[in-house]
Amino acid sequence: MSTNSIGQVLSCSPEAVIVLIEDLKVFEEHKAALQVGRYLRIAQGNNDFTIASIRNIRGVHGQDSEGKPKWQFQIECQAVGTLIDGKNFERASVLLPVPTEPAFPADEETLSKLFAEDAEYQFPLGRLSLNKATPMKIHGDRFFSKHIAIVGSTGSGKSCTVSRILQDVVGIADDKNSNLGKQNNSHVVIFDIHDEYTAAFTLKAEQEFTLNRLDVDSLQLPYWLMNSEELESMFIESNEQNSHNQISQFKQAVILNKERHNPGFQDMTYDTPVYFSIKEVYRFIENINREVIGRLAGEDRPKLEDGTLIDAREDYYFDKKCIFVAPSTAAATKATNGPFNGEFNRFVSRLETKLADKRLRFLLDPVKSDGKSFETADFEQIMRQFLGYLNRANVTIIDLSGIPFEVLSITVSLVSRLIFDFCFHYSKLRHKEDSLNNVPVMMVCEEAHNYIPQRDEAAYRASRKSLERVAKEGRKYGLSMMVVSQRPSEVSETIFAQCNNFVALRLTNHADQNYVKRLFPDNSSGITDILPNLAPGECIVVGDAVLLPAVVQMPLPKPEPHSQSVRFHKEWKEPWQDVTFGEVISRWRKE
Repeated sequence: MSTNSIGQVLSCSPEAVIVLIEDLKVFEEHKAALQVGRYLRIAQGNNDFTIASIRNIRGVHGQDSEGKPKWQFQIECQAVGTLIDGKNFERASVLLPVPTEPAFPADEETLSKLFAEDAEYQFPLGRLSLNKATPMKIHGDRFFSKHIAIVGSTGSGKSCTVSRILQDVVGIADDKNSNLGKQNNSHVVIFDIHDEYTAAFTLKAEQEFTLNRLDVDSLQLPYWLMNSEELESMFIESNEQNSHNQISQFKQAVILNKERHNPGFQDMTYDTPVYFSIKEVYRFIENINREVIGRLAGEDRPKLEDGTLIDAREDYYFDKKCIFVAPSTAAATKATNGPFNGEFNRFVSRLETKLADKRLRFLLDPVKSDGKSFETADFEQIMRQFLGYLNRANVTIIDLSGIPFEVLSITVSLVSRLIFDFCFHYSKLRHKEDSLNNVPVMMVCEEAHNYIPQRDEAAYRASRKSLERVAKEGRKYGLSMMVVSQRPSEVSETIFAQCNNFVALRLTNHADQNYVKRLFPDNSSGITDILPNLAPGECIVVGDAVLLPAVVQMPLPKPEPHSQSVRFHKEWKEPWQDVTFGEVISRWRKE
């Protein structure tokens, strides 16, 4: 460890420690160790040293007492922790040095102690940019059990960083399965909006790595698993004048239909995850919309054309389109329109349109491999697919690229809520045994600004509410989040406020830079100034899982995700390419 002081403390405060270097020769000799982002070791008057991150360097050119040119340098630092007895680094213990204490550059020996691997800090996260020989190890439990934010502009290496971290989790390295012949207990669910990550987790058959990939054709997501908010978001326009009546009658129809198809269930509610027939509910609403009430003495009930009086709507309205008597004011045939007659014309039309939309079949008309509809008894199979238990897969990719835009929010909301509810109830069962959840799950929200935006819009309300609940409560029940976005300033602030670990790649947008600076802990505010200057794959790592903020170079994943940019200039210089338009159009039409 270097014992030659390069300067001494001029002033100190919780915000900044100023180190003065009065010798130009000393400054020149240590210039490489005095760059912004590197570290100084400052004595505390005993065997301990304050470790400080360099934030700013200021040179003053003047003259000495004899009139000769003289340089002075002021190094502004941020104290980040204490090196106890020159051996162990503690971030929480920051005793500030007093003026005149000597300062030293943090040499390789010091860096190796700051970033040394031990029993807790053992998860690899690239190498330090300021010293490529030093690997960056982080606290695995604090990293994955607390929510993670990964941000960076397009082309900064965001997808590769996510892939590399997750490959290390599940045991993929250099196109090989390092867990060949065995399998760890990791469970990762990725919301992949551009289908980038399939390539990063697809290995050759002999590597025996199973990927669970769910797209619009294979995703088993029956509508009857939706809760009240998701159902209403899909079928009811909240800005319509009579939306409150639509909600009340739809709710009644759903509960009655759930009771009809699940006679053994007690205390049925709107949100109970059991089968009901959306087509029967549609018929119920249509009959309510056409209902006529008989007004002869003793009637005051819905009346059919053949004179039948309906005591219980659920006995008639679910099965067919009823034909009611004609409204009449004559004394012998007196009958008036029902309370909602004609009021639900738009509602009925909307239900009919949704049920006929073939793009929504994965939600509104899903069928099993044997061609039968999913029923209440299939709930276990549906939950197994999301957590990789149908094919024993560590990674489940939910490909959202083929999901129609108008149901993207509902799809994300439904899947994330089901996983949350599973973790909640499984944790409660484990708590009864005085144990914790032993199958923790991480949800990765790629391009999060697309479905958990900052602004409160009705179109995204379902997914935003579900994922904000995961952010606020998930960790208690073994469910954590990795939020990935190229526009962090457009993502729900509630989500980022719950993140304890940040991986920030290059950010070129000024609004995003300022937003991320506000999110970072106070002791790392200075390091964020280099956000626009980071190289591809280079990132700032800050949070509970790292001993001190660091700039890290992430290695490329193998295999890589399909996120590379098309090389326009290179392709444009090539000879003219012919395109088979027929194949493109055939895929477009899903032929």
